[in-house]
Amino acid sequence: MVLSNLMAKYFTVFGLKIHWYAVIIVCGMMAAFFVISLLFQRRNMSADLFLTFFVICLPIAIATTRIFYCITDGIPFKDWWRIQDGGLAITGGILGGLFSVLGVCYFKKVNFFRAGDCIVVGLLLAQSIGRWGNFVNQEVFGRPVTNEALQFFPFAVYITDSFVAPDGWYYAFFFYESMVTLTAAILLFLHGWFNPKKPNGINTACYFIIYGLTRTVMEPLRYQEFILNKGSIPWSLVFSVLLCLFGVALLVYVLLTNKKQEGSLLGSANGDPYGISKFIGDTPDEVAYFSKINKMCQVYPERYTVKENDKTTKPKDNTEE
Repeated sequence: MVLSNLMAKYFTVFGLKIHWYAVIIVCGMMAAFFVISLLFQRRNMSADLFLTFFVICLPIAIATTRIFYCITDGIPFKDWWRIQDGGLAITGGILGGLFSVLGVCYFKKVNFFRAGDCIVVGLLLAQSIGRWGNFVNQEVFGRPVTNEALQFFPFAVYITDSFVAPDGWYYAFFFYESMVTLTAAILLFLHGWFNPKKPNGINTACYFIIYGLTRTVMEPLRYQEFILNKGSIPWSLVFSVLLCLFGVALLVYVLLTNKKQEGSLLGSANGDPYGISKFIGDTPDEVAYFSKINKMCQVYPERYTVKENDKTTKPKDNTEE
């Protein structure tokens, strides 16, 4: 028995058909919500502020995944609303998410890179989990694997009942991308959790580099039906390359700007080395409460208020753990 036969595409509850793809996507969103909220608090921002980002940016990103797919795949406008027929492009979600985060940062007076460094970690985690929805739907796979010695999971995946390809073994692209994005999420989470030093923006830039590079390598090797080539232009590949180049340019900009302003590529040779010293709440009058999670509470405990019903005591010194 092959792995692809172990799970049906949907299950029923009281006669209602529920697709596993939707369940997996929701699980990815929930995991991302938890991780980003945790990082916001760790990096001296309030959970309420993240909730504002979540409520505004998520619907926009979901809408743009569909819009981007419909435009690049030439879907008639009257069918744009038929999302139940499938057709989403993660590149569109990234673009929509990027501009919506920029908008919230502008109106909330939040440093885009500081918020972005947290958000991209959750985004990578959600993408990693979401790729397993592609496995259930028998999609996002590469070209056929004809060598019998390589016909095993996770190198390859057995596809059956696909509407675009005959039954057989194909490169398990969904698994490759899932593992790459999961590894990147873990590494960027550790960087965001343990490194409070300037400049903000390193995680954000690395996200575009990692994801753009991954898609640039994989896109040309996908099964032909999954490549967006409207007008003979490989749109997914083009945007993947652009994402990678944008990430590289962004990383250079972030480091050089910090060098110019702080006298050092990382940290600061002239003053406060931390890029997260100032507490940012959802509203200007939000109180900064002491928390064991918040990295800056370990460095500047005197700046934070202890809740009356909280038995947590502030550290006696200003040294980091």
